[in-house]
Amino acid sequence: MTELMSADIHLIQRLIPHRYPFLLVDKVRDIDGYETAVGIKNVTMNEPHFQGHFPGNPIMPGVTIVEAMAQTAAVMVGTALGMADRNMLVYFMSIEKCKFRRMVVPGDVLEMNLKTLRGKPGGKVWKFAGVAMVGDELACEAEFTAMMDLSGTKAG
Repeated sequence: MTELMSADIHLIQRLIPHRYPFLLVDKVRDIDGYETAVGIKNVTMNEPHFQGHFPGNPIMPGVTIVEAMAQTAAVMVGTALGMADRNMLVYFMSIEKCKFRRMVVPGDVLEMNLKTLRGKPGGKVWKFAGVAMVGDELACEAEFTAMMDLSGTKAG
């Protein structure tokens, strides 16, 4: 049995370049190599997108839910491959089979379950399947492909 890893906010920031207001994952747990992981996003009213999406009826934009899943996938791969402080970059290539099933609102805890469908250490193109849950309710599901620049260089 593989020992599961986790990434707190400090390690996340060493792995991916995203920062406020676009860092959309607070913690990643249950990292099983580069196979599966669970990302956690605590949704709060303080997030800037709620000012306009929508006034008086705040709903987390669907694109930010998908982005949170992608950030979870990047942290999973980066953790498994030891990419901390190596300036790893990740670029979306495609999003497929994306469906939104439930609104995500302030106060929700979004749990993103990610699975690698295709990718290997040293490879640049990776494909993932993800579901985002609030409690036992499905909020979003999607498959997406990303190019990961894993060549990285030590931060100076």
